[in-house]
Amino acid sequence: MSKPLPQDRYPSATRTGSSRRWLVWALTALVIVVGTGIAFVGYTKFSVKEIETETISYDIADNSTMKIRFTVTRDDSSREAVCVVRARSKDGSETGRREVYVPPSEYQTLEFNTEIKTSLPPGMADVYGCSFDVPGYLTKD
Repeated sequence: MSKPLPQDRYPSATRTGSSRRWLVWALTALVIVVGTGIAFVGYTKFSVKEIETETISYDIADNSTMKIRFTVTRDDSSREAVCVVRARSKDGSETGRREVYVPPSEYQTLEFNTEIKTSLPPGMADVYGCSFDVPGYLTKD
């Protein structure tokens, strides 16, 4: 009986090397995907916005009306914009909403006062968001 050769005593080196190589590629791909996801979330959350708003104050006028005072700051004040303001009840549900037209101006920051009609007694108000995509029915043309 012949003795086994030394290479027959141990697992094949190519087999272990290829499985390790596959593991390295899989981990590299995973790190790239996770890193890209984190970068995307960070960019969308912390990037500079074209339109920024600040709620200055809100007051309950009556059981179906909320008054809100807010500012809008645009990077390009020559463009018209629209902002959506909303009223919410004490439990946080939205009870009223209104679109506010922001006309072109020589000033980057404009201040607005408006009223929001509500379906339930209001508790607070805020600016939901703003956009340069102004619907045709809001323009004064």
